[in-house]
Amino acid sequence: MRKLKHSLTVGIAALTLGAIVLASCTKAEPPLRIGANVWPGYETLYLARSLGYYDNTPIRLVDYPSGTEEVRAYRNGEIEGAGISIDQALVLASTNPDVRIVVVMDFSNGGDVILGKPEIKKLKALKGRPVGVESTALGAFIITRALEQQGMSPKDIKIISLGVSEHERAFKKGTVDAVVTFGAARTKLLAAGAKTLFDSSQMAGEIVDVLILREDVINKQPQTVQALVEGRFRALDYLNKNPQDAAARIAPRTGVTSEQFLESLKGLKSLNLQENQKLLGKTDPSLLKSVTRLSQLMLDNKLLPKAVDPAPLLDDRLVKKVKL
Repeated sequence: MRKLKHSLTVGIAALTLGAIVLASCTKAEPPLRIGANVWPGYETLYLARSLGYYDNTPIRLVDYPSGTEEVRAYRNGEIEGAGISIDQALVLASTNPDVRIVVVMDFSNGGDVILGKPEIKKLKALKGRPVGVESTALGAFIITRALEQQGMSPKDIKIISLGVSEHERAFKKGTVDAVVTFGAARTKLLAAGAKTLFDSSQMAGEIVDVLILREDVINKQPQTVQALVEGRFRALDYLNKNPQDAAARIAPRTGVTSEQFLESLKGLKSLNLQENQKLLGKTDPSLLKSVTRLSQLMLDNKLLPKAVDPAPLLDDRLVKKVKL
């Protein structure tokens, strides 16, 4: 009996020691840090977190005031991925060839706007006036494209560099007569009587928001990045089926009411799984053509340091594996 007890004790001790050794050899998976700013198209990521889709994963959503800050953070290795606009993805890709677009989040269809004082009726009336523009490729792109349609250029206005957090205050203070804006600032300024002089529906398909990841992260953390992407599409499905509850979960982060958040969704088209599979897989070549055109336009307007081939950016390997 004593021999049996001794054998059991030795066996248990060996198993315990083995477990300790195994645990010490197993490294915890590093966090997958994903940057995002306040834009309705990115909120499905936060909804996924709220619904528990990212529980038991190392996914961490990191808030930034603007896409410009996300680009900086990506370059500095502070995040492994980000929700950013397509122009910012091109800017990143011009210096970081490891960028991959793994989800097309949305097309802006009125969500990005140029708002003017109530007495300003037309875009042409901005000639010589101060206009607030965020110091990003997107801000420059929108104002350039809008003015081009009126036979004007940015030289015809006084550009005032404003961070997105300054838009509402500067407009209401009279520092600027118009502002290129989006998101909560757009909603609040419209409610205060601002007039829409231009919106992104007038440049359909040119403003695209995407989710990017580093190539090495896709290879090293396949299950985590798959969970990130799958969670986004599950959250979009939940938003479509339960808009009121989804808005109640999301609105506090965006600084607007649930009703205002749902209204803001009308200014964009969120792309579903099937649309992503076609666009990223290039069976629908429209995105590739649009991004190619945008890349050249940005290069011509000195918004890109060098030409970027968009084809390698579009990566469908994750959306192909999503199961809802």
